[in-house]
Amino acid sequence: MPKVSVCIPTYNRAAILPYAVNSVLKQTYRDFELLICDDASPDNTADVIKQWQDSRIRYIRHPVNIKRSRNMRSGFEAAEAEFFIKFDDDDALTPQFLEKTVRVLEANPTVDFVCTDHWIINAKNEQDEAATQTNSAKWGKARLTEGIIPDLLTETFQHQSLQVGSTLFRKACLMEADFMRPEADGCEDFDLLVRLAIAGKTGYFIPERLMEYRFHGGQTSLKQDIHFLSAKLFCLSHYQFDDLKLERSRLSKINSLKQVLALRLIEKGQTQRGRDLLQELEQVGPLSYRAKVGMALSYLPVGLRKWVFQSFRQVRPKDYSERVRNATG
Repeated sequence: MPKVSVCIPTYNRAAILPYAVNSVLKQTYRDFELLICDDASPDNTADVIKQWQDSRIRYIRHPVNIKRSRNMRSGFEAAEAEFFIKFDDDDALTPQFLEKTVRVLEANPTVDFVCTDHWIINAKNEQDEAATQTNSAKWGKARLTEGIIPDLLTETFQHQSLQVGSTLFRKACLMEADFMRPEADGCEDFDLLVRLAIAGKTGYFIPERLMEYRFHGGQTSLKQDIHFLSAKLFCLSHYQFDDLKLERSRLSKINSLKQVLALRLIEKGQTQRGRDLLQELEQVGPLSYRAKVGMALSYLPVGLRKWVFQSFRQVRPKDYSERVRNATG
């Protein structure tokens, strides 16, 4: 039985999947199995898999699309090793990821998972130093030092400093947490880490860039935004914290999410649902200027309101993630 199970859930990414798979096969630590979970991809993923003649690879292809979270869970349920990692089909591990994270878990029996910092890469598979530094600072990775994370709940919920794709877990702790909740689809990584913190699990951080996270142009759309925001709203609504500061933060985040989700819904043409969310916010307190503008736009024809929303986006400053996404191959 292998020591580590590596899971790569995939869907319709035949062109980019080899970069992820080869990053696992190039690991300096060799005692692993690799589960590639294909969610009924309509492209030639099945043919691409045939290029690897490696007994450690297990290809699981679902006959019908079962959606992201269930596809991830299928790999987890099939995994046989003591340690487990899942990362996306457009990302990659650096060669020493498994060697260094396994070493921590083997040396520290009370640690449930170990997370690392990561590189930001673009569609050309290039590591972007400036974007990486900005990302690490934005999410608080730059201030974390090596060792056991002292306040895991604050780091996972408030700062969102950790990432599932750069984390090696003991499978046992994931079984206790019920791994991925389908209701959190699109936001399942955040949800898992917060629930592990709530359960009192112990996390360890390695401040080295041992994984590569990809920004590319195909990652965002209005439909995906709505799906993600709805999932995160579900997650936040199902937590409750004893810490009053965190609880106030949770309620504030819920209101902020409702506003953003309302504006996305109005833009898409789901007018009444968007107005309902804004009216919920109005019962809590005065609407922000942005929310008032969104409500006014909801009375315009859908085509015109979409044009206005898109115009707003074009004039706002671009952040580092958008710059990296535009560095296409």
